[in-house]
Amino acid sequence: MYPEIEIGPITLQTFGLMFALGFLAAGALIWKRFGELGKPVDWAYEMGFAALIGGVVGSRLYFIAQNYSSVKDDLLGNLFSGGGLVWYGGVIGGALAVLAWAWYRDFIGLTLLDVAAPALAIGYAIGRCGCQLSGDGDYGKAWDGPWAMAYPDGTVPTDETVHPTPVYETLAMGLCAWLLWQLRDRVRAGVLFAIYLVYAGTERFLIEFLRRNDPGALGLTTAQFESLTMMLGGAIWIAIVIRRHGGIGRPAANEAVQAAA
Repeated sequence: MYPEIEIGPITLQTFGLMFALGFLAAGALIWKRFGELGKPVDWAYEMGFAALIGGVVGSRLYFIAQNYSSVKDDLLGNLFSGGGLVWYGGVIGGALAVLAWAWYRDFIGLTLLDVAAPALAIGYAIGRCGCQLSGDGDYGKAWDGPWAMAYPDGTVPTDETVHPTPVYETLAMGLCAWLLWQLRDRVRAGVLFAIYLVYAGTERFLIEFLRRNDPGALGLTTAQFESLTMMLGGAIWIAIVIRRHGGIGRPAANEAVQAAA
């Protein structure tokens, strides 16, 4: 594990490096897609910056809400702490910030969601590389299988071999990003984002069975209930499209440009 990298007098946090790299990779996909859609590619920087600010704020607020009993004595200090970033909170905060930006740029529509889908997937995949490198406690339950790992030097150390769930998630969501990118011109406007909801929700729902989280109601974790909501929302969305149009395939090559206009 490499929670920190020291370069002379400078100490870099590997989680922070992967966090930044994830945003850069997501921004590159958005930049490429805007160019294909005939939109100003500079919008990628604006959209990425909005997502970054909203994501960080949302993830911190979500963390504080989830752990209020343990942080209530120092809310201000925990608000500006460098630790405790929750993915679902980041998604909510980032989405709200991006919607505000899209309203300003008059770009609110289904195409906006489709542009975001592969970017969300690749950003998440790279972000989990940060969890793996830093050993921040997002690993799985005890296991002695062929690729089990211990995290003795992680920020949340363990000498017990466990499922390396950050690796699983990086591989799964990296595949998701690739699939979504391949489908970007093959499905109707909005369907790409619906597929993302189903895929990402399913991935997180399943990985929770291997992670070392305490189950709640019905033996499921909070993240699993949130994942079920994503899966259900995406599935209903796709079902409605199929009912209305007889399929999810794009009928015309220029529909992406028309939907964005």
